[in-house]
Amino acid sequence: MSSQASMSRTVNRRGWLKLSALFLALFFCFKLEGANEIPWRPWSDSIFNEARQQGRFVLLDLGTGWCHWCHVMEEVTYADPAVVDLIRSHYLAIRVDADSRPDLANRYEDYGWPATIVFNSDGSEIVKRQGYIPPKPMASMLQAIIDDPSPGPSILPEPKLSSSDQPFLSDLAIDRLRQRLIDSYDSKNKGWGTVQKFLNWDTIEYCLFYSMSGDTDFARMGRETLTAQLNLIDPIWGGVCQYSTDGDWEHPHFEKIMQMQAENIRAYAEAYAVWGDPVYLNTAAKIYGYLKSFLMSSDGTFYASQDADLTPSEHSADYFRLGNSERRKLGIPRVDKHVYSRENGWAINALAVLGAISGERQPLQDAIRAANWVVEHRRMPAGGFQHDDIDKAGPYLADTLYMGRAFLTLYMATADRSWLRQAEDAGNYVDQQFKGELGYLTSASIGTLKAKPQIDENVDVARFANLLEKYSGIATYGTMAKHAMRFLSIPAVVDERGFLVAGILLANHELTTSPLHVTVVGPKTDTIASSLFQAALKLPAFYKRVEWWDSQDGALPNADVEYPVLDNAAAFICGEHSCSPPVFSAEKLAMVAGKR
Repeated sequence: MSSQASMSRTVNRRGWLKLSALFLALFFCFKLEGANEIPWRPWSDSIFNEARQQGRFVLLDLGTGWCHWCHVMEEVTYADPAVVDLIRSHYLAIRVDADSRPDLANRYEDYGWPATIVFNSDGSEIVKRQGYIPPKPMASMLQAIIDDPSPGPSILPEPKLSSSDQPFLSDLAIDRLRQRLIDSYDSKNKGWGTVQKFLNWDTIEYCLFYSMSGDTDFARMGRETLTAQLNLIDPIWGGVCQYSTDGDWEHPHFEKIMQMQAENIRAYAEAYAVWGDPVYLNTAAKIYGYLKSFLMSSDGTFYASQDADLTPSEHSADYFRLGNSERRKLGIPRVDKHVYSRENGWAINALAVLGAISGERQPLQDAIRAANWVVEHRRMPAGGFQHDDIDKAGPYLADTLYMGRAFLTLYMATADRSWLRQAEDAGNYVDQQFKGELGYLTSASIGTLKAKPQIDENVDVARFANLLEKYSGIATYGTMAKHAMRFLSIPAVVDERGFLVAGILLANHELTTSPLHVTVVGPKTDTIASSLFQAALKLPAFYKRVEWWDSQDGALPNADVEYPVLDNAAAFICGEHSCSPPVFSAEKLAMVAGKR
């Protein structure tokens, strides 16, 4: 063998040894790095079986992508060596985005985000903690659970609930809850809430209702709250922040989640209809502009949220003091681009309301475009809706409920009966899939965790199903509404809500009264009929039934009133037992409605 060949083998051997050493170094580097990290896993129904087999506890970190303190928890607490070691040695660590799992989010909504829940291997809860936990307290808590896994003081026995045959609130309960709203109002800083200030749309609707009834106190409280809420609206981009801390309206948390955007649009649009203040309509339009610029996709659907922070875990107060160009030079906070049915239902409903009250076509067109996409891409064969493109669990009540409510609002705003049929399909699915012994359940059971009814969802089931009965004439929906109300009228459920009882009061009122009912009679090609219909949509009432009967379409879905066919288009306003004479002009319609 030549010396050259021998030298070549030597060089190759040395090269191979160096390469092998490099691979070994990289392997041990990655292995060491992995040992210093928490092996987060998604939620699964088998997690408790695995925990029993391994003799471990289950730790659930429930947060969202837009939450500042969730970022801090991840980068500080869950990077602490003592915390990492305790979790790796004694726990199965589960991380869940609350927006992706309404079942878990509703179950633990009172605990934060982030929420920290620790379970024993049998699925029983040991600890529930709200908000950010620094490293040392976290390590102490984890060790204390290892030493003694008895449930801590955060685990309270759940009250045994039972509903009565009477679905409605008593007069005494109504007076008590109404007084609770009055007593909870913060006259100094305005609005409701002590530590956190935010706009609760049900409370605003309640104020609007009593304002129309001549109650000056509720009118004042509603207007003061709407004015204070303006502090939480981004003056540059227009989105509304979720809440303010420190018991005032001056310390916003900058996350912009879809429910807050949508319900603020709706609340300000309805306030404009009642009080006529252009500031309210301009505010709704400004938030709508934010949706189009930041949370609307190219296909017209709506994204879930925008992060509170430009850089995760770093407060962005200085960033949000900047103007548009200065912000954009630094970057834009992350947008969660999941297209959830629930979030789109909220947005569609709000834009349909805004279009109806403002008379502007674009919000309604955007609502219709998004609704068509969701029907095409998220609708299930039985009439319900998936949460996401691929659901990790579900189906969930909220997706079908809020799309159903949006369809019903689209029917009111367009008189297109295809939307009413979609609303009926959604209502049927809700009743068939989510009806529980008490109220309507957020979802099916989550493995060993029993499914529960959530209060806000049952408020909206009651209100949606009740109005759906009025439009459709189908008694099943009225039965649905009463079933939800039986849950809401349980004293222990009401007491749990603190001052957030306006939705329960509104649901009870709507189930025991008739809506403002306006029917336009005339061809849909007639300009007078069109002007009457648009005027009816703008009437200051959020509990209303607006229909357009063109004889070419056949009878109305709920033909509970027999209308004459006149030579000219006309509108009729009907109450419990009578209807107005025909109204032939949009100007007179508002006058007649105001007298009923």
